[in-house]
Amino acid sequence: MNELDTSGAGTVDGRGSGHSNGHSNGHGNGHGGHGGGDDAEGGRLNGYADGDAYVRHTGPKVVALGGGHGLSASLSALRRLTDDLTAVVTVADDGGSSGRLRRDMGVLPPGDLRMALAALCGDDEWGNTWSRVIQHRFRCDGDLNGHAVGNLLIVALWELLDDDPVSALQWMGRLLGAHGSVLPMSAVPLDIEADVRGHDRTAPTLVTAVQGQHALAKTPGEVLGIRLTPANPPAVPEAVAAVRDADWVVLGPGSWFTSVLPHLLVPELAAALVETKARKVLALNLAPQPGETDGFSPQRHVEVLAEHAPELEFDVVLGDRDLVDDVDELTRAAAGLGGQVLLAPVAVGDGTPRHDPARLAAAYGRIFTARERIAPWR
Repeated sequence: MNELDTSGAGTVDGRGSGHSNGHSNGHGNGHGGHGGGDDAEGGRLNGYADGDAYVRHTGPKVVALGGGHGLSASLSALRRLTDDLTAVVTVADDGGSSGRLRRDMGVLPPGDLRMALAALCGDDEWGNTWSRVIQHRFRCDGDLNGHAVGNLLIVALWELLDDDPVSALQWMGRLLGAHGSVLPMSAVPLDIEADVRGHDRTAPTLVTAVQGQHALAKTPGEVLGIRLTPANPPAVPEAVAAVRDADWVVLGPGSWFTSVLPHLLVPELAAALVETKARKVLALNLAPQPGETDGFSPQRHVEVLAEHAPELEFDVVLGDRDLVDDVDELTRAAAGLGGQVLLAPVAVGDGTPRHDPARLAAAYGRIFTARERIAPWR
């Protein structure tokens, strides 16, 4: 198997498709208890806020940022490699069940948080069952129609815990036996506004302000840039601390303008991403998203990110070897971020643009185990 070339902003064409070995994480079965983890070599004994219990973590400290299906795919892969995993999730959804709860109750949109929790559920009977339960949507003629069970559980916990979003998500994670933690990137609901050229099909050169994640995800035309409302929102302190304390930070894959880039517009979180000593991976999408990133090449995704966060650097840009047409251009774009390219088979292989968790885990595993050959700690 080829190793990462660290002589410069090189390209690695990963031809292996081996599966990574999972780690025992010592989590309880959902009853709120956490047993001691494996006494694996290199494990860290950390205090755990559950009585006098402790948990020994195996694997690196990893923070994954994003939202929606892209973050879910990344978490499903990463939980196979480490049990010290934190998801930092965007909170700008304004559609569907999340949008209704947000408007009716003034809460954070819970949908992307729920999906992250579901992705962290184990592969045993407990995990599979609870993942299905919280993802289940009611189908009826009444007000519950379309609501996801997990969304309602999260909002109920927020109400019971005096709108403490972090504690509520910790309780949900304990119920599910989640293999990691989930945090919102901000404690206030956010709105996304974008400048879009050609949103009005009758005026293809006109630049229009499009408001809301739901509208932006379906917009025709070219998205030129995004901003958040309120501007300069506060970050959740625990999310900032997790990024600063991480060994690895993974950004993407996911809807580029509505799930990935919003993290870079929260000042405290953006500063933590720039200043952390963690090594960083940018995981690319497998295909452009209709409307939001129509016509985007892999390198254009990288360039747009650099435009929104010019000081942010990455060690590795991860793409699928069969879906990158211009490797030289992607290598050039990655070098602009200070990193190199790893090409590996990460798609499901049936022609649909979906990440395969086992293949994605194998790619992340190659990156993590090559850590001494990537770059010195900053």
